[in-house]
Amino acid sequence: MHRYEVSMTQLKPLMASYYLDLLIHWVFIVVILLISLKLKPLESQKLNNPRLMQAHAALEAWTHCMTSDPNKITSTWSGPNVCNYTGIYCAPAPDDSTIFTVAGIDLKNANISGSLPEDLGLLTDLDFFHINSNRFTGPLPENFTKLAYLYELDISFNQFSGPFPQVVLAIPSLRYLDIRFNNFAGDVPSSLFDLKLDALFINNNKFQFSLPQNFGNSPVSVMILSNNDIKGSIPSSVAKMKDTLNEIIISNTGLTGPLPQEIGYLDKVTVFDVSFNRLEGELPGTMQGMKSLEQLVLKHNNFSGVVPTSICMLPKLKHFDCSNNYFHGPFPKCPFIKRKHNPGKFMGF
Repeated sequence: MHRYEVSMTQLKPLMASYYLDLLIHWVFIVVILLISLKLKPLESQKLNNPRLMQAHAALEAWTHCMTSDPNKITSTWSGPNVCNYTGIYCAPAPDDSTIFTVAGIDLKNANISGSLPEDLGLLTDLDFFHINSNRFTGPLPENFTKLAYLYELDISFNQFSGPFPQVVLAIPSLRYLDIRFNNFAGDVPSSLFDLKLDALFINNNKFQFSLPQNFGNSPVSVMILSNNDIKGSIPSSVAKMKDTLNEIIISNTGLTGPLPQEIGYLDKVTVFDVSFNRLEGELPGTMQGMKSLEQLVLKHNNFSGVVPTSICMLPKLKHFDCSNNYFHGPFPKCPFIKRKHNPGKFMGF
C-alpha cells in the first residue's frame, strides 16, 4: 500500500484546533518554563533533593543509551544540577511546592539517536515528554507506567519499532499521545479508544487492525489514523464522539463498506477526511447534520449514487473533494465545487 503523507493543508487546521483546545495546559507549561528559567533551586536544594538526585541518575543512564548527538544538545548534561541541562525543565513538585523536580523534557528536532532506558521511569513528576524528530529506536520503557503525572507524550518522527506500546495504556494522566511516523507494527488494542485522550496521532506506522466497536468511546477532539492498514468499516459508535470530536483523518488505510448513517451526529467536526480508501455506497443523507464541516475529503474511493444537494447547504463548508469516485449526475451546483468529468468519475474540488 502506498503510504501517502498527511498534507500540510490538513495538518494546519488540525493543529490549530488542538492547541486551542489545550490552551490552558500550554499556559501551565509556559509557567513551568518560566519557573525553570527564573527560579533555579538553591545549591542546598540540589544536594539534598532526592527527586533531583533520581533525575540525575535517570538522565545519566539515558546519555549512556545515546549513540549520536551531532548538535551536542546533551553537552551540558553533566553534574548534579539537572535543572541547568539543555531541554530539561524544572518546577515545584505537583505534590509538594517546596520541592523542585524535573517537570518536562523537550528535545525535539535534536537529531539524537539511541534508545530510551528503563531508568526514565525515575522521572515520576514529568508533565510532558517531547522527543519528536530524532532518531530514537527500540520500544518504550515499561517503567513509563510510573509517570503518573505525564500529560503529553510526543515521540513522533523517530524510528521506534515493535508492537503497539502497551505502556501508554497505563499512564493515568495522559491526554496527548503522538506516536506518528515511526515503525510500530501489528495490532492496535481496542482499549486505546477507552483512554481519556484529547488528541491521538498514530498515523504513518505499520499497524494492522480493525476499528473496534468501542471506537466511539474515545473523547478526542483530534484523531489521525492515516497510512496504516485498517480492515473493515467505520463503526456506528462514532456517533458517541459527537460532543468532543473536531477533526478526524483516516486516509489511505484500506477502509471498506459504506459510511455509517451515524456520522450525521458529528455536528462539531470541522475536518472529515477518509480519502484513498475503498469505501463504497451512497453518501448518507444524514451528513446534512455535520453543520460545522469546513473540509470534507472523500476522494479516491468507490462511492456511488448522487451527491446529496444537502452538501451545498452545510453553512461552513469551504473545501469538498469527491474526485475519483463513481457518482453520477445531476451534480449539485455548490459554489465551492467545480464539476469535472474523468472516465466515469465525477471530481469536486
